Amino acid sequence: MLSGELFDAIEVNAARTGNHKRAAVRMSRLAVQATLPVQAAPENMSRAEAHMRAGEQWLLADEPAIAADEFQAAIADTGPTFDDPRVPLARAMFALGRLAEAEALLGQLTEDGGQSLPRTCDLVAELLIEQGDLNGALDWATAGVDACLRGADRDELQLLLRLRYRIRVDLALPEDAYDKLLDDKDGNNRKAGPAAGS
Repeated sequence: MLSGELFDAIEVNAARTGNHKRAAVRMSRLAVQATLPVQAAPENMSRAEAHMRAGEQWLLADEPAIAADEFQAAIADTGPTFDDPRVPLARAMFALGRLAEAEALLGQLTEDGGQSLPRTCDLVAELLIEQGDLNGALDWATAGVDACLRGADRDELQLLLRLRYRIRVDLALPEDAYDKLLDDKDGNNRKAGPAAGS
């Protein structure tokens, strides 16, 4: 069985020591050794999620090629994951200079309805900001806000509204109706600052 608590502890230790490679190696080994592809109990996580978390550590260790292998293993496994593996896989592809493959992954996400999932919209918008594509990031952030307003995800809504606002500031766009949703009674819900530096 794969323990989420164990992976949490490995991540905390990696953040404390800065040794993400060691964490990545350990997580990769645990993922490969796991026998069950899907969650057997709430406290356990899927093998696919283990590959995802290993890949994230490989990215932090500046090893995008190995990270890409882990994200591809998560996709091939087909088990449940907290986030769509194609987003971090695209990040790894961008890091490797494989731009066409990264853009194809983002295109797949769009075709598969990714813009209806607030969390996915948040992650893709952040990724596109890193790549300097503020217009693309704004499209995804706006889609995420729309998805939140259709549903009940108010926490993600606030994150996306702030992100969208910062992108629009960087693009020198005027305030719109969605920006005004950030204003609460105290006027302190708005988070200023350039998106590219967030």
